[in-house]
Amino acid sequence: MLLALDTATNTASVALYDQTADLLLAEQTWQARRRQTEETIPVIQEMLVRLEIGTDQIDALAVTTGPGSFTGVRIAISVAKGIALGLEKSPQIIGLPALCVTTAPFFAPAQATGATICAFLQAGRGRYNWAFFPPGSELYRPSADEHGFGKLDAFQNGLAAAEGPVWLVGEMTPELAESATGLPNLTAVDGVSGLRRAGMLARLGSRHLAAGHADTLDTLEPIYLREP
Repeated sequence: MLLALDTATNTASVALYDQTADLLLAEQTWQARRRQTEETIPVIQEMLVRLEIGTDQIDALAVTTGPGSFTGVRIAISVAKGIALGLEKSPQIIGLPALCVTTAPFFAPAQATGATICAFLQAGRGRYNWAFFPPGSELYRPSADEHGFGKLDAFQNGLAAAEGPVWLVGEMTPELAESATGLPNLTAVDGVSGLRRAGMLARLGSRHLAAGHADTLDTLEPIYLREP
């Protein structure tokens, strides 16, 4: 049983996933704002009780590592590490950048067209975080250095430098949607329909673990980006 946690931004999400059956058992996504600390563990407890699943049945954990808010990113990682340490048998653990989860719902259709996905999230005060996922990179985990960070002009420059067709995926802002119309190779996709959710994190995390990409409690670290 895999437990997935994402508190990187105001949108918090928790899911339970049966890896053997490749089946999402439960998921809860909500606007936690700054209440992730108080709300995440009770949501996990309620989910386990509802499904009559004991903590001893959790043998894998998936968690987003950022980018996101400084505190939000640390909450999910801390909860995941705490759960792992509290279990009698050490679970497998995988940390995935938040933008991998943003990309996941769109990867197959984008790959069918040969398009690269540019996933992004809003970083506050008019700034953005972004990363590019070319075809064939579904299990790619970009490092901090492989993320972009900056205001709209820097983001536009990054998009303009991309070769071939690009799908822009994320929670769109009016200014970004307007700027995207000036780039002929760019298609803005409604990111809300594929909102970053723990169910997708769970499935993606399960695939990474099957591919041997497990982390350890020591190597699981947050991704923090700073403006250059």
